[in-house]
Amino acid sequence: MLQLRIKELLEEQGHTKYWLYKRLDPMSYQNFNRIYNNETSGIRFDTLEKLKNAFHVSIDDLFINTESEDSPL
Repeated sequence: MLQLRIKELLEEQGHTKYWLYKRLDPMSYQNFNRIYNNETSGIRFDTLEKLKNAFHVSIDDLFINTESEDSPL
């Protein structure tokens, strides 16, 4: 399962949750919290683009695979 690494990236780069929220404008705080807490099953491409640009990382760097390597597909 893929999950966003938002909390890790914020910590690594020394930014706050509020800092990121302002860069994803316009977005409701409720939707932002769902994304921040990995409580969403989908995310828009434009939101991924904003996240990538805010953190200055590649799309791959936004995600972590939480499945173990020996689990069947």
